[in-house]
Amino acid sequence: MLLSLNLGDGQNIGTTNGKIALDCSVRKTRQGHVCISTTDFFFPLVDSPYLQGRIGAANVLSDLYAEGVGECDFMLMLLAACRDMTEDDRNICTREMVKGFNDACLEAGTVVTGGQTVLNPWPVIGGVATSICAEGEYTKSNGAQVGDVVVLTKPLGTQVAVNVHEWRVRQTPKWEELTKRNILTKDDAEDMMHAAVCSMARLNRHGGSIMVKHHAHAGTDVTGFGILGHAQNLMDNQIAEVGMQIHTLPCIANTCKVEQSGILDFRLLKGYSAETSGGLMICMPEEDAIAYCKELEELDGEPSWIIGKVVSDVNRKANIANDVKILEVGSKS
Repeated sequence: MLLSLNLGDGQNIGTTNGKIALDCSVRKTRQGHVCISTTDFFFPLVDSPYLQGRIGAANVLSDLYAEGVGECDFMLMLLAACRDMTEDDRNICTREMVKGFNDACLEAGTVVTGGQTVLNPWPVIGGVATSICAEGEYTKSNGAQVGDVVVLTKPLGTQVAVNVHEWRVRQTPKWEELTKRNILTKDDAEDMMHAAVCSMARLNRHGGSIMVKHHAHAGTDVTGFGILGHAQNLMDNQIAEVGMQIHTLPCIANTCKVEQSGILDFRLLKGYSAETSGGLMICMPEEDAIAYCKELEELDGEPSWIIGKVVSDVNRKANIANDVKILEVGSKS
């Protein structure tokens, strides 16, 4: 009995028994449990193949964690080795991607039990993550209620940071414009990229593992559709006629300066800048949200934020307030 299917960025299709899951496939097993699984893969977005492997694993696992699942029972790896590299470069790059992926899986308390490898013009890594749960051990993505607040567990701005890093390394006209107008220094750009890599490589495991404990009603992770795109997907998935109002946008330090420079519109402040291995966005009662954020910071050493609220709305619309508050977030990692 298939309840939902994942389209990679949390888009839900094929629901046959109500709006249950948003980011994963959820299927009842013969033993009365549910099998929750998801798949994703990534092209290179950082210089280090090791970090690319780690970020790829973190992003795949994030869909499980968005369902309030704290444990992944096993992982399959999807790997494409670059046929256009020299043999030595291909071997080094592929070995380091696999190592980064495996290390992230070990940190998550899971193992890679198999997968598939092909040759491809681009090096690609991803996987399939699976968890077996009983009822009550995960959070269905359809229970948001009026009066809930919305928590975000990682800052926004990874797309901006990665692109600025590439501009700087390649010394493009866009980078020259940023420096000529004193918008960013080289150190600013390096700090921004460092913060983005730390965020992308950090697992959402702790955030997912305490969702049930803190009475989360619904959740998703913020990735390719941007925060507003995923907020809208989440509202469309609700049983109740509810919408979301976002009043705060936590952004990696200096990414908003780049956005507001007009050099390139990433749509960060409009809510549509793509994120990679972004945070969990969770609807829960306010008193639980305060305790959740406190416990998560103790576990991860990084802050999370209450960024919005769930309101009554027959049209189920998500929006960003005109007077939205921007938070500049540095990295503690």
